[in-house]
Amino acid sequence: MVYLILGLILWIAAHLFKRVAPDLRASLGNAGKGIAAVGILAGLVLMVIGYRQADVINVWYPPTWTVHVNNLMMLGAVFLYGMSATKGRLRGAMRHPQLTAVKVWAVAHLLVNGDLASLILFGGLLIWAVLEVVMINKSEDWNRPKPGEAKRDILLVVITIVLFLIMTAIHNWLGVWPFPG
Repeated sequence: MVYLILGLILWIAAHLFKRVAPDLRASLGNAGKGIAAVGILAGLVLMVIGYRQADVINVWYPPTWTVHVNNLMMLGAVFLYGMSATKGRLRGAMRHPQLTAVKVWAVAHLLVNGDLASLILFGGLLIWAVLEVVMINKSEDWNRPKPGEAKRDILLVVITIVLFLIMTAIHNWLGVWPFPG
C-alpha cells in the first residue's frame, strides 16, 4: 500500500501546487506546468500499481444492491465530467463539473468497495476533490458562461453513454464486471 499512498500524496501535491504556492508555480512558467503534469502522471501510475498490488483487507461488506446505485452514479459522473467541455444549454450549470464528477465517482466506488485500499484510494480522491473546490472558490471569481444550443446537450448524452460503455468494457477487461449477474 506504500505505492498507493505515495501516489495519492503525489497526485494531491501536484494538483494543489498552483494553489498552495502560486508565486513559485508562476515563476516556473511552462516548466511549472510540466512539473505538475509529471507529478500527476507519476501519482496516477503509483496509485494504479499500489491499488492492484494491495492486499484485500475488508473493512466492511457492501450490500449487493449498492452495485446498482454505483452504476447509476457512474453514469452521472461521466455526464458531469463531460459537462465541462459542452457548449450546450447546460454549459455553466455548475462551477466545477469535473471535480463534482470525481466526487460522485469516488462516492460511487466507496459504496461498492469495502476494502482498505479502496477506502484509501477513493476516500483520498474524494477528500482531494472537496479540498480543490474549496481552494478554487476562495482564490478565483467565477463568471457563469452563457448557455449554448440544446442540440449540444443531446450530443453530450450520446457521448456519455458511449464512454460509459467503454468504461464498462475496460472494467470487464480488467476482470471486474460492474453489473450483477
